Amino acid sequence: MINKLDLKQLRSPFGFLAIATSVMAITFAGWMALLNNFAIEAAQFTGANMGMLQSLREIPGFLAFTAVFVLLVLKEQTFALVSLCILSMGVAITGFFPSIYGLYATTVLMSIGFHYFETINQSLSLQWFNKDEAPEQLGRLLSVKSIASLVTYAGIWLSVTFLATGYQVLYLVIGGAGLLLTVYLVIAFPEFKMSSSQHKKIILRKKYSLYYILLFFSGARRQIFMVFAGFLMVEKFGFDVAQITTLYMINHIINIFVAPKVGRMISKIGEQRTLTLEYSGLVLVFIGYALVDSPLFAAALYIIDHVFFAMAIALKTYFQKIAEPEDIAATASVSFTINHIAAVIIPAAFGMVWLYDQSLVFYFGAVLAGCSLILSQFVSPHLRKISTVTS
Repeated sequence: MINKLDLKQLRSPFGFLAIATSVMAITFAGWMALLNNFAIEAAQFTGANMGMLQSLREIPGFLAFTAVFVLLVLKEQTFALVSLCILSMGVAITGFFPSIYGLYATTVLMSIGFHYFETINQSLSLQWFNKDEAPEQLGRLLSVKSIASLVTYAGIWLSVTFLATGYQVLYLVIGGAGLLLTVYLVIAFPEFKMSSSQHKKIILRKKYSLYYILLFFSGARRQIFMVFAGFLMVEKFGFDVAQITTLYMINHIINIFVAPKVGRMISKIGEQRTLTLEYSGLVLVFIGYALVDSPLFAAALYIIDHVFFAMAIALKTYFQKIAEPEDIAATASVSFTINHIAAVIIPAAFGMVWLYDQSLVFYFGAVLAGCSLILSQFVSPHLRKISTVTS
């Protein structure tokens, strides 16, 4: 009886999203962990090539609004599975194309799957979880993502350190694991019913304006963190691959325990207070990046920065509470595009600023966080908590 109950709980919407999130985390974390070394050692990348690759990688995110047109043909759950297959195949074949244009091509393929899945993943989670449980469930999924990423980093470290495994095998195993888990999702899980029929067109509504603006600033800040915070560690403080990987692992270990607590905190204190805490902290973190002279303090800022980003769950649950149920899928695709507008501009533009003065990049990040802090005060502190239970 207990085994049957456990199996039923595993084959629930949360179980589906947990395994799907693990596929995304395993494949993307593996791809990211190997990227710089593979690009330089196997594909003979220069800095200009890497800049181009990062821009190409973000284009599918910018075009995520096209997901709403794919939904005219595929159901959301099916689309999520197709996206995971594309992501996994893109990663699996990366090692077989050790050239500049080969890596460009496999990166775009991988990125299409990654960004479409992230778009549909957000839509499904906001539809399958009711408004009362969503913050905690999203926190649990973030914890699952961290566990899967941590296991991947550890596996790569062990393979490289003790087995001297080559790039082809590593990429093939990582992508192959993603494909196998995706096949399991196809076989083991039923098609879950949706609470409401979703619009199959691009939707921009005036009442979501604050959400759109907060998303844009979030994407801009995220790019500064993703591109320049890690670069600061290497260029200014001389962190090697092992030290950077250690930082990644520490971040994920902390997230395993902190993310579910963040979800419960959002349920308790609400979205406005959580966003206020996040943005206030990020202002201080970015100023810290601009002024830091100690490698240990820089590493601490990097870890704290990552913890604050876990609070971004509040932005998703804020949208869930203000959205019309039938708008969620279409708005998720549009919101991903809005979130990636800055991704097309910031890496190249701020790279030039970086050459002039590194601290200016992070001061601008503090300004972006400050703008978000001001805007977050317009989030209603008394959002309705209406449960929409889905099956």
